[in-house]
Amino acid sequence: MKTFNISTSYHDQMVEVSGLVREAVRESGVQEGHAIVYCPHTTAGIAINENADPDVVRDVLRRLDEVYPWKHSLDRHAEGNTAAHMKAITTGTSQMVLISGGRLVLGTWQGIYFCEFDGPRSRKLHVKVIKG
Repeated sequence: MKTFNISTSYHDQMVEVSGLVREAVRESGVQEGHAIVYCPHTTAGIAINENADPDVVRDVLRRLDEVYPWKHSLDRHAEGNTAAHMKAITTGTSQMVLISGGRLVLGTWQGIYFCEFDGPRSRKLHVKVIKG
C-alpha cells in the first residue's frame, strides 16, 4: 500500500489524484489487476469523473452544496459539519480502478478525485495495488 499526503486549500475542493494513483501502479510493477483508492476520513471522499472541463468540478461542488447546505436548522452535530459528512457518504470512501497492461483503465475524460468537504486540511490518500 502507498500513502500520499493531500493538502487542500478550500472548504470544498476536488483534487485530481490520477497521477498519484498511476505512480503507485507503476511502482508496484503490476501489469494486470486493480487499484483501490481509499480515503480514511469521514468528511472527504473519492470520485471518478470528468477531468477535461474544470466547470464539471465547479458544478458538482455547487450541486452538492444545494443538496447539502452547510447550515441547516435541524442539524445537531456539535462540530457543525454535518453537510461534509453527507457529501462524503454520497461520494463514498473508495473507488476501484482496473489495471491492464500496467496502466489504469479509465475513460478518455475520466480522472480520479480526492474530494474535500471540510477543508482546508491535510489528508491521507491510500492506494492498494492488487495483482490478478
